[in-house]
Amino acid sequence: MSNAEQGIKNIVIVGGGTAGWMTAAALGNVFRGTDMQIDLIESEEIGTVGVGEATIPEILKYNAMLGINEADFLRATKATFKLGIEFIGWKNGQDRYFHPFGVYGMDMEGISFHHFWLKARADGQDIPLADFCLAWQAGVNGRFAHPAGPPNAPLATLGYAYHFDAVLYARFLRQYAEGHGVKRHEGKVVEVKQGGDTGNIAAVRLQDGRELSGDLFIDCTGFFGLLIEKTLEAGYDDWSHWLPCNSAVAVPSERDPANRALRPYTTSTTRKAGWQWNIPLQHRTGNGYVYSNQHISDDEAADTLLSNLDGKPLADVRQLRFTTGKRKQIWKNNCIAIGLSAGFLEPLESTSIHLIQSAITKLINLFPNSINDSVSRSIFNRLIDQEFSTIRNFLILHYNATERSGMSFWDHVRTMDVPDFLKDKRELFEHSGRVNREDNEIFTEPSWLAVFTGQGVMPRQYHPIANVLGAEENLARLQAIKGAIAQTANAMPKHEDYVGRMIGA
Repeated sequence: MSNAEQGIKNIVIVGGGTAGWMTAAALGNVFRGTDMQIDLIESEEIGTVGVGEATIPEILKYNAMLGINEADFLRATKATFKLGIEFIGWKNGQDRYFHPFGVYGMDMEGISFHHFWLKARADGQDIPLADFCLAWQAGVNGRFAHPAGPPNAPLATLGYAYHFDAVLYARFLRQYAEGHGVKRHEGKVVEVKQGGDTGNIAAVRLQDGRELSGDLFIDCTGFFGLLIEKTLEAGYDDWSHWLPCNSAVAVPSERDPANRALRPYTTSTTRKAGWQWNIPLQHRTGNGYVYSNQHISDDEAADTLLSNLDGKPLADVRQLRFTTGKRKQIWKNNCIAIGLSAGFLEPLESTSIHLIQSAITKLINLFPNSINDSVSRSIFNRLIDQEFSTIRNFLILHYNATERSGMSFWDHVRTMDVPDFLKDKRELFEHSGRVNREDNEIFTEPSWLAVFTGQGVMPRQYHPIANVLGAEENLARLQAIKGAIAQTANAMPKHEDYVGRMIGA
């Protein structure tokens, strides 16, 4: 077997943080009991971004793959449960709507539930869509319970994710990874050595002179992209013409001790040149303002953030700069970028950690048989490109489908051209109320429905099969579903009590 065809015996992960330790933990788990050597290099002197604290339900699959006990995870990461995201002011500045994890109502007659809701609207009934959403009915009342019961029970339809401290999560996964054979090396990489005619990475040299060689390298060096960009020059697709926010200020704040209620959802509130997040953890609240520095100064953004906190700040405001987009090749040669080194999509829909997880899953499924496995590399890049693009399109919808005006930032995003994919998706929904899901999109029909209707994009028609029910029968069914959801939500325990019982508080 030639050098180019040799199998992978040693994986080197450069960079720690959430991306590095999620990758190390997963690879350590799947290669347990083999002779695969996995090394991770990180430096205590190099900080991590570490402000991402909200996730989507896919994170449950990652933790389950590792066999992580949920109560242990909640304790270690100061986590809370998340039922979705409340969007405040995104339509016209005075509105609010909820993007839930889970479904609306229950499907009937073989078609999606919302067509029967649209039929009721056409028949003169004004029932908020949120009345049929268990995640919101529970969330707005500060309640949570795990999904349970038969498939047609409201509680069985509930989806959830977590809010957690990303720094604590990385620390938790480091312990897991090292327990599964991953070897950590403290130090800064000062040189990347390439070998042969292929340009593959052969080794990295640390500041103290140590060298670590490998067959496959994982770049988790954040925005810097030490391996994928500074060494291999993968290139970058800049999407800031669609998503112009390029800055963020972030700060943790105290939880008000007089307010014991623990909100089981994230909030996203529009501001002059972007939006502000609020993420409740057990021990503090995460806050940040994502904005375009072409439309507001950094000082004004920081002042806006600090004047809209629920409690006292616990640290100095942290400043971040980014360019929305992705590497042209996320896997190039024998190097795969995971995390911020692969690209960045702002955290509006809490997808940053998911993109780490997705890349890890694709790597495991397409793990190369040799150093130059071009077939696996090509498929990986195509799939990850699709995922970045479909998430990008969903994010663009939030900005473009708005009535906000009179502010330069919002006037720009409301009137900008959008990708054909999004144009087609919106046109179909406006025409018939249907959502066509394609390319294995991570966001399902209820997600698109929530944002479309929440921001005022309403269909002109509904599915004709909904007419199999007469107006009275349709309304009776809707009222029954609404009642069952309200009853289920009211029976759920308070979120803070549920978390407390799980962690043994």
